[in-house]
Order: sequence, then structure tokens, then C-alpha cells
Amino acid sequence: MATMGSLIGLVNRIQRACTVLGDHGGGGEGSLWEALPSVAVVGGQSSGKSSVLESIVGRDFLPRGSGIVTRRPLVLQLHKTESGQEYAEFLHSPRKRFTDFAAVRKEIADETDRITGKTKAISNIPIHLSIYSPHVVNLTLIDLPGLTKVAVAFYQQRGNKNLLSKILKTWFDLMLTRGDRTFGVLTKLDLMDKGTNAVDVLEGRQYRLQHPWVGIVNRSQADINRNVDMLAARRKEKEYFESSPDYGHLAHKMGAEYLAKLLSQHLEAVIKAKIPSIVAMINKTIDEIEAELDRLGRPIGGDAGAQLYTILDMCRAFDRVFKEHLDGGRPGGDRIYGVFDHQLPAALKKLPFDKHLSLQNVRKVISEADGYQPHLIAPEQGYRRLIDSSLHYFRGPAEASVDAVHLVLKELVRRSIAATEELKRFPTLQTDIAAAANESLERFREDGRKTVIRLVDMEASYLTVEFFRKLPTEPDKGANNNTPANDRYQDNHLRRIGSNVSSYINMVCETLRNTIPKAVVHCQVKEAKRNLLNRFYAHVGSKEKKQLSAMLDEDPALMEKRDSLVKRLELYKSARNEIDSVAWK
Repeated sequence: MATMGSLIGLVNRIQRACTVLGDHGGGGEGSLWEALPSVAVVGGQSSGKSSVLESIVGRDFLPRGSGIVTRRPLVLQLHKTESGQEYAEFLHSPRKRFTDFAAVRKEIADETDRITGKTKAISNIPIHLSIYSPHVVNLTLIDLPGLTKVAVAFYQQRGNKNLLSKILKTWFDLMLTRGDRTFGVLTKLDLMDKGTNAVDVLEGRQYRLQHPWVGIVNRSQADINRNVDMLAARRKEKEYFESSPDYGHLAHKMGAEYLAKLLSQHLEAVIKAKIPSIVAMINKTIDEIEAELDRLGRPIGGDAGAQLYTILDMCRAFDRVFKEHLDGGRPGGDRIYGVFDHQLPAALKKLPFDKHLSLQNVRKVISEADGYQPHLIAPEQGYRRLIDSSLHYFRGPAEASVDAVHLVLKELVRRSIAATEELKRFPTLQTDIAAAANESLERFREDGRKTVIRLVDMEASYLTVEFFRKLPTEPDKGANNNTPANDRYQDNHLRRIGSNVSSYINMVCETLRNTIPKAVVHCQVKEAKRNLLNRFYAHVGSKEKKQLSAMLDEDPALMEKRDSLVKRLELYKSARNEIDSVAWK
């Protein structure tokens, strides 16, 4: 079983770790500080709150003055010791031990001013003060109005009973909203008007809470001015209750010492009850932080080998996404097929063959090809000129297909970089990979352009003879075979020549419609899948550590976010280890 000291000490250690890492509460469900049970001390101005805290500690150590004195939360951690030595330590000054409690008071005031300045501003950044003494119980109190944990409300009782009732009624309505988390404390009972008392409240007949009210007798201002010892004030308080005709029967559960023990026992019980939910919250938060760090990327090693490995790993991640786009795992690759199935056929259909093979143009080309000596049987030179000039038109759709696929591949590079989660933290590396990929695509485009032009030029270099051998050779019906050569430029003859050339061009068009996509895919798409970053790999491998570091220059906002997450992860893992160590004991 864990002891009371170990349980409260556990929360103390976790609270100190929270403060070091900037978790001061107010962060809702994501705050470990908010999940830790603690006792918040709330009271009105001049209600005797400071005197009660000093009485619990047995020392004068709190700043005093007019107006709001407590302007930062004071996390007061009390540790009972067996030795007679008393001393204090601050979290912000861990190597300094205070044995003079007047110096403790000054340090609290100075540390408050360090954050809030000399104004009346209030900060939520706590001051952690640990006091080690044989005169205290193991207990942690947070001196700040408004922290809604296990609240302790202090009420100054002076004046008539009607005023007391009005004050209690106001505070009681507030405390009812706190349920079983509220302890009521009545201070300065010895200053009530003669003939009045607070027995009905202390015995629970009026303003009943789930926990008993505790009465307190504070040091008088004269005692404070005379520096009356706090331990002597405790004895005086005990004597007052034991000798009081009104409160004598309640003396065993009155006073600052009883209040401290009561709160210590309750805090221990709450911690025991809350530990399972705290552990569950810690484990859930650790999983969430781990997942977020995986998404953002883990910190990178400082040596060149680790940096090079990270860069290559990012490149491989990008390459996987790019291939998924091409292969259909992600959208975009289908646009390449659209170039071949829609854009290329449409471009081929728009070629001006009707005009080029018109009767007028065929006559012109045949006549120019014959020169001064007309053809004898068939105008072979005219055929070749018509076919060659027609085939030249195929260059446009072929090159357009290459350019269209190039633009699709460039867009897929852009999409792939944006979709690669691992790359998002490295804007410089994103730019370098995009530049390298686009440079490769330009080379592939040039190869593709040369290849498709070569396909067109090959068709013009050597005509398919068998096609022309199969053409009918008989003359036009009704034509006179004995007519002179000049008469062979009749319309019917020229139309047949145009028709024959058109048939041949259509055959070549069908061939190119099938071979151009093959060339484009081979030279551009396949190469992009195989060798998109090959030159980049070789280039990166030759870089020095400084250059590699520049490539891994991260977004400062992302670095700050990851550093914050790493610190939170350390805090939650440390808290889990602390809880595990106490549980095993």
C-alpha cells in the first residue's frame, strides 16, 4: 500500500514537473495539472487566510500588505520530517535552502514581481514552495482565489449575527455548486460580538456541507506586531476552544492543526480515488502525442549519415505516392490515358488533309513534281511529295501528346509532394525534390519528343510498297488511252491520286495513333516511374553535412510545435513512471 506521504509526494513531484514544462492549468482536458487533485485556498480580503496558512505551517512566511497581495498561485508543499530541522526550498531556485523564513517572505514577493511587475497584475504561473518541518503534516495547498479544486473558503466573523448570516448565505450558495469538494472554515471566532456564536454552523444545523465546518482563532494584529511565535499561537488557539463555553464541546475538531490533518486525510483519499482516471488520462494523452509526433516527424540526428538517411527516406516516401498516382491508387494517372484516348484522336481528326489533298492542290503538286517532263504512266514523284508533305502534319499531334503527358506528370509531382506527409516539415527539401523531379521530366519530355518525331520521320523515310501494289491499275472507264500526257491531268485521274494518298495517310494515321502512346509511355511515364530522382540521389550523396542540414531546414512553427509535444510527452511519461513506482510500493 502506498503511504499518505508517498501519495501526496507523488502529486507534488508531478506538479513541479508540470510547472517546469509550462503546464499551469487552464488548458482544459489536455492539462495534466488540471487532472491532479489539490487543495485550493479561497477567501476574501482580510479574512484571515494568510494567518491560517501560517498557523498550519507554524511559521511567518507570507507577504502582507493592503489590496491584493497574492498575485501568483503559491503551491505550498508541506513535508513532515522526523528531524528537528526546518527549511524551505523554491522550485525556481532549487539549489538554495532557506532557513530564515523572513527571507522566504521576501523571495515570494520578489518572485511575484519578477513575473507581474510592481503593478497589481495577476499571473497564473505558480510559485512552488516546499517546506520541510516536524511541525507540519504532509499536505499541498494552492493559495489562489478561483482555482476550483478542493476549495477551502475562509470567512471572517466580526460584527452581529445578522451580518454573519448574510455573509454565510452568500458564500454557501457558491459552495453548494462545489458539492463534496468544499470545506468551510470560519476564522476569527474570538472576535464575534458578545452573546453571539457560530455553533449552529459548526455543528451542521445551518449552512450544512458534506464536510464539517472548522473554526479558527487567528493571531491578533497585536500578536503579529509583537512577532508572537506561531507554535505559541497554536497553543493559545487550542486553549481558547477548550475553555470556551460555546465551543468547548467541539474543541477536538477545531483549530488550524485539526484543519491541516483533515485536509491531508481528504487529499490522500481523493488522490487514491483519482489515480485510475489520472492513469487512463495519461495513457490516452501519451498515445495522442505519439501519434501527432509520428505525423509531424521525429527529431533528426545531427550527424551527416542520419541526415542523408532522412533525406533518402523522404524521397522514397514521395516516390511511393507518385507511383500510386500513376498506377491508379490515387487520382491523376487516368489523365494520361485521356491524352491518348481523347486528345490525340481529336488532334489527328483535325489535320487539314481535306484541303491538302484537294483537287486543286493535287494538280499543283503533281505538276510541279513532273517538272519539264510529264510522267509516263503514274506520277510517282507526285505521289511521294503528297505523302511526304501529308506525313509532316503528324508532327503536331505527336509533340502535343508529349507535352500534354509532361504537364500531367508535372502536376502529379506537385500533388505527390503535397500528399507526402513526411515532407511537410521540410519546405526546402520539398523545393529541392520538386526541382529535381521536374528537371528529370524535362529530359524525359525531350526523349519522348525525339522518339515520336522519329516515328513520323520513319513513316516518311520508307513507304509501304505493298499498299500501292494492291491498288487497281486499270484506267478510268471512258478514258482514251491514246490521249497525250498533258491530258492525263484530268479531274478523275487527279481525284484517284488524291484518294490513294488519303487511304495511305489514313493507314499511317492508324499506325501512329497506336505507336505514339507507346513511345510516350516508354520515354516519359515508365522513365518517371523508374528514374525520376536517380540523379538527385547521386547529387545528394555527394553533399557535405552543412549542405544536408540546409536541405532539412524545417518550418520554425512546426519545430516549435514538435519541441512542445516532446516536452509534454516527457512530462506524461515521467508522471506515469512516478505513479507506477508508488503503486508498486
